[in-house]
Amino acid sequence: MGPHPAVAAIRLAVRRVLHDVLNEHQTEPRATDEPPLVLVACSGGADSMALASALAFEARKLAVRAGAVTVDHGLQEGSDLRAAEVAARLTAMNLDPVEAVAVTVGREGGPEAAARDARYAALDEACERLGARAVLLGHTRDDQAETVLLGLARGSGIRSLSGMAAVSGTRRRYRRPFLELDRHTARKACLVQHLPVWDDPMNADPAYTRSRLRHEGLPALEKALGKGVVEALARTAQLSRDDADALDSWAADADATVRDERGLLECAKLYALPTAVRRRVLRRAVIAEGSPAGSLFARHIEEVDKLITGWRGQGTINLPGRVEARRQGGRLVIRQG
Repeated sequence: MGPHPAVAAIRLAVRRVLHDVLNEHQTEPRATDEPPLVLVACSGGADSMALASALAFEARKLAVRAGAVTVDHGLQEGSDLRAAEVAARLTAMNLDPVEAVAVTVGREGGPEAAARDARYAALDEACERLGARAVLLGHTRDDQAETVLLGLARGSGIRSLSGMAAVSGTRRRYRRPFLELDRHTARKACLVQHLPVWDDPMNADPAYTRSRLRHEGLPALEKALGKGVVEALARTAQLSRDDADALDSWAADADATVRDERGLLECAKLYALPTAVRRRVLRRAVIAEGSPAGSLFARHIEEVDKLITGWRGQGTINLPGRVEARRQGGRLVIRQG
């Protein structure tokens, strides 16, 4: 008798990702005979515990070493004990290495964004230190739908509507095997495998935007529009990603054609570009000068764009990360303030 359908689904999703990681590892110029290390980022919740169990199972059948990292954000009393419990459960799955990493969460961008930034910084550090080839993340189709709706609410443009990529990060570090699976499948996989899970109370706290969207916004949409809203939003994400990738590629090619011999952006040449391409060139330039991508919204780029398309002698535009943009002598000057 085979595994429960939910268990079979999560294992298949992870197996596909591991095959991709192995193929990439074997084709690298400096590939070694040592199996690549793949980590799972695990909070102890149902999604990431299901992911950890699937990684542990599939890695045994492939030339892959499997480990795990759990991040203690320090935002709740006893969070260090919780992280230690999660690490013990991961070790019991025969994952190795397993680390519990404590972080300090700042305030920039709000509590959710600050926690996310601290978490990814910790995962990046652990990945580099341990020499891991990839880090698996447990985001599901439901998370993708929520991300698309949050992008719509911010009015952040097509890139935000594209949600989370299946593969992202430096050297294709982050992999999201569950983007085509729903949250119920992951929870069911934990249930039938008798895996203990921890439901973070912050995920149900209405003080957080994503929590309100999850427990109030999406159910209201499904009540008004019928079932299938999550699936439709996930499809929207993929279609938007295809379009956004094409525009980003166009902008990357256009970047070199709109600069002078000193590397400064020429306003007249920028003006000639289609709006979507021009604004991507501007966004690339602002990020290159140190503006955090996660804090740079469409409204910021629109203000910079007005220095090109609606020039009336405006002053300096202040941007996130203490970056400044101004027009001077027909050139757009973007630099740290």
